[in-house]
Amino acid sequence: MIEMSIEGIRVSLMNYQRVVILKEKEADRYLPIWIGPAEADAITVRLQDVAVARPLTHDLLRDVMEKLGAQVECVVVNDLEDDTFFARIMISFNGEQIEIDSRPSDAIALAVRVQVPIYAEDAVLDKAGVRLDKEGQPLEAAAHQETISKVNEEELQRMSAFRDFIESLDLDDFDKRKS
Repeated sequence: MIEMSIEGIRVSLMNYQRVVILKEKEADRYLPIWIGPAEADAITVRLQDVAVARPLTHDLLRDVMEKLGAQVECVVVNDLEDDTFFARIMISFNGEQIEIDSRPSDAIALAVRVQVPIYAEDAVLDKAGVRLDKEGQPLEAAAHQETISKVNEEELQRMSAFRDFIESLDLDDFDKRKS
C-alpha cells in the first residue's frame, strides 16, 4: 500500500464529470478517480472548512461511529475492475479490526473528516496511476511503457477514458494552488 494525498478535485471540460486526484506522498504519480457531484462537494466542503448548518451524510457517519466507540484507522483504494474503483474503510471497534466495502468517494469523504491516511494498493496504481512531467503532461517513460505493455489490449481499451481525461487536464494550477 502506498500513502496518498488529495491533490484536488477537477471537473472535466469534456463531460463535466468530477474527478478526485490523489497523489503519492513520496512520488510524482497521480491516481484520478471519477466521482459523483455530491461526493465531490462533500470532500470539497471539508477540505475548504466550509461550515454547513446540518450534518452531511459523511458527518453523520463520523458522528455515529464516534458515539459507538468505533475508530476509522485508514481508507484504502484496493481494487479496479471494469473502470470501477473499490475501497475499504478500516475500522477498529471493541478491539476488533473491521473492513467495510465502500466507494472510494465515500471513503475519501469520511477520511478527510476523521483525518486518517488514504492509501492505494500497488496494483491499482500500476493499472491507473499516471506520472506527469514538469509541464503536467503524462510521462511515457520506458518503465511506464513496460507496465502498460503487460496489460492486455482489452484492459487498455477500458482505461482509455481515464487516459483521454488525464491528457486533457491542465494541471498547471497544482503548483499555483500550493503557493
